[in-house]
Amino acid sequence: MINSMTGFGRSEISESDKKVTVEIKSVNHRYLDVNIKLPKKLNFYEAMLRNLLKKYIERGKVDIYITYEDLSQDGTQLHYNGVLAKEYLDYIYQMGRELKLENDVTTTSLIRCPEIFTMQENSVDEETLEKLLTKTFEEAARNFVGTREREGENLKNDLLIKLDSMMKYVEIIEERSPQIIEEYKTRINEKIKELLDSAQIDESRIVMEVTLFADKVCVDEEIVRLKSHVSGMKDTLQKGGAVGRKLDFVTQEMNREANTILSKSTDLQITDVGIELKTLIEKIREQIQNIE
Repeated sequence: MINSMTGFGRSEISESDKKVTVEIKSVNHRYLDVNIKLPKKLNFYEAMLRNLLKKYIERGKVDIYITYEDLSQDGTQLHYNGVLAKEYLDYIYQMGRELKLENDVTTTSLIRCPEIFTMQENSVDEETLEKLLTKTFEEAARNFVGTREREGENLKNDLLIKLDSMMKYVEIIEERSPQIIEEYKTRINEKIKELLDSAQIDESRIVMEVTLFADKVCVDEEIVRLKSHVSGMKDTLQKGGAVGRKLDFVTQEMNREANTILSKSTDLQITDVGIELKTLIEKIREQIQNIE
């Protein structure tokens, strides 16, 4: 199975008046880069979630958003800090004495002081919360992987089509290359006949010139390697797995062979086909950047 590095998954589960929502999305990245945003109450579970994610993904820039809600009626309670209230009052009295001000402190004015009354969340069963969080996260992760697999299958099919087109270009170059040498040999013969105005031609000299030319423009090795790369890439795509880096390296080798063919070309047709070949390789490389 080929996986894309682009994906999205979401899950929301409510149990025992507790609700957890997890959203996972990813884009291309050379390595695994994970960013998790979760409520303060769940910070303790971040390391666990990172390890859990590694079961589902090997590469990509991943953003994870987690929310938690306590839907129970007794989820929070009002807390009165009497010690702090007395301390406020003592300082107010002290300030009044020092500044010789009338003391008009009332309960209503005192409760406006910060932190005397606070809302506090009741403690929750950590084991129950961990199970709910894990369950929700894994469901979101499965949905996430599902989108990556579907996109990966589309990428694979597109790449296989492009590789078939690439092979056709290689075959055109392979078929055209011997014709160039024969055409060069014919031109050499005609040129010598014109210069010598005679049919008596030193065949050994022509053979030597043609041999030198053939050696200069020969692209047999490049064609063999390109065919091997195309075949190998097809096999790798069919086997699947986290093959993005490997395929990226192969496209670099393909591009190198195409550049060599263009540098050796003295024929307009091969040059045109070589340019089309390079353009197609670049398209293949761009698609491979999306593969895990």
